[in-house]
Amino acid sequence: MNTCVFVTVSNGIAELQLNRPEKRNAFDAEMIQLLNTHLSKLATDDSIRVLVLSAEGRCFSSGADLNWMKRMARFSHKENIEDAQNLSQLMRLLYEFPHPTIALVQGAAFGGALGLISCCDIALALNDTSFCFSETRLGIMPAVIAPYVIEAIGLRKTKHLFLTALPFDAAEARSIGLITESFNNQEEMEFRKNKLINSILTNSPQALQKTKYLLQDIAEKPLDEETRQITIEAIAKIRVSPEGQEGLQAFLEKRAPSWSNK
Repeated sequence: MNTCVFVTVSNGIAELQLNRPEKRNAFDAEMIQLLNTHLSKLATDDSIRVLVLSAEGRCFSSGADLNWMKRMARFSHKENIEDAQNLSQLMRLLYEFPHPTIALVQGAAFGGALGLISCCDIALALNDTSFCFSETRLGIMPAVIAPYVIEAIGLRKTKHLFLTALPFDAAEARSIGLITESFNNQEEMEFRKNKLINSILTNSPQALQKTKYLLQDIAEKPLDEETRQITIEAIAKIRVSPEGQEGLQAFLEKRAPSWSNK
């Protein structure tokens, strides 16, 4: 059966793949709904340790599908609100996914696709990938993705790229923090992805989850007593948790902990 989103789960690794290569993996309502459905289900799967987001074909995603945009132009304000809520839910589900997330990017990533990249914890890309926040050229705004992009690259650079709609390359994307690493070819990127996954699988699932939530919680908070108390409570709770105790015992006994892939 043809589907615009593939999902597989194996050995603790969930892979979510955009699958509209003939449309440059452009978003439409169906793809967004499928991504939301899959992410919601995967987030509750206790067997999952890491999520990989990728795309079939030569292009990661060209952003919004043109036919979908034409239909949206005829929508009422209420219908546009509902449509934007679905896209917003996608960004939130990916950003708040309880396990580490890795995006693999190739070819081109425009518009909302950069929101997906910004929502992932780690983003790898090929060196010849092109990026662009193209919304303002179309008379619209990169509104829904804005909070995630600002967190990823900072407000000043977000203003520059949103307001100019200038394309940029992987070197610039890496320098501003939109992607974390870039590679000459697919084989190099796959090798690095596998190395990162193997490293993640040696870590405590609980510690990874709690670390993600802690960082999201304190990212915009001032370094004051409230923030310090949040961190104090976090470390105190995890030290006495089952995985915290197992990790300590494994270290003292010079063995791999129960969750490790080694």
